[in-house]
Amino acid sequence: MSKANARVVVLTSFLPNFQLLASWAERHGHQIPLVVTPPGGSGHYGGGELAAGLGKGVSLLVTGKLRTVAAPLIAALAPDLVISAAFPRLIPSEILTIPTYGALNLHPSVLPAGRGPNPLRLLYEGAETIGATLHRTEAEFDTGAVLSQRERPLPERLSGPSVLNSWSDMFAEVIEEGTARALAGEPGLIQDSTRASYMPPFSDEERVLDFTEPATTISRKVAALNVLVPRALTRLPGCEGTVLHVEVLPSTGRSAGTVVAAHPDGCTVQTADLAVRVTMERGSSRG
Repeated sequence: MSKANARVVVLTSFLPNFQLLASWAERHGHQIPLVVTPPGGSGHYGGGELAAGLGKGVSLLVTGKLRTVAAPLIAALAPDLVISAAFPRLIPSEILTIPTYGALNLHPSVLPAGRGPNPLRLLYEGAETIGATLHRTEAEFDTGAVLSQRERPLPERLSGPSVLNSWSDMFAEVIEEGTARALAGEPGLIQDSTRASYMPPFSDEERVLDFTEPATTISRKVAALNVLVPRALTRLPGCEGTVLHVEVLPSTGRSAGTVVAAHPDGCTVQTADLAVRVTMERGSSRG
């Protein structure tokens, strides 16, 4: 078939990812007649935010019943591609077998590393790069053949928003390259399962910063926890709340974990090597 005028169904819970796919579709003359999202969510997540951001001619289906509700509607549209991006549900075979050129998934890591719901854990645990993959969707999460990948160093000014911006650039690139390969009938490259790693969600304890660690470790963890919304926490006496940002400062020579100064919007804390200026919401502990 022509690479233009493909019919594409999108499964997502995150408006910016839909916007990336909508921009790609518009450039190539493709149509997105339907977006499927699960119930619930907040902020950029969920049906309310998506409904406000969809363009004309795009219908929104909010459902958790993928086999009995979503699959028949998708089948009736006879799509060429189904693309999922930030869709937190396992997609059943009743949907995977519908599109002519297959079902694809956008994942924010260089698969097979970082499979699962929380690839940000790679950054949290010390990765020096971030990546993106567009792959074919199979019965298990993040296991399908790879159609396109990108990997880049961490942003020079590391923060949650800078990581998200870098990801958005790579997402656009792998969507462009990977969908062209899918529509050309290319099968993709099989993942090496011996290199796979699975990244579970952060625990409540992992959200609380340990200021006896080095300043660069703390900065990295804040960036990983704060990509979408601030979730990093400080529980130091007199300095408790949700951490919005940390700035590395020269060492004060005090013991690690010591609050050396209080500010209206946060505090300065000595870490294992340097000090950090913590900007925060006092008393807040977002979920």
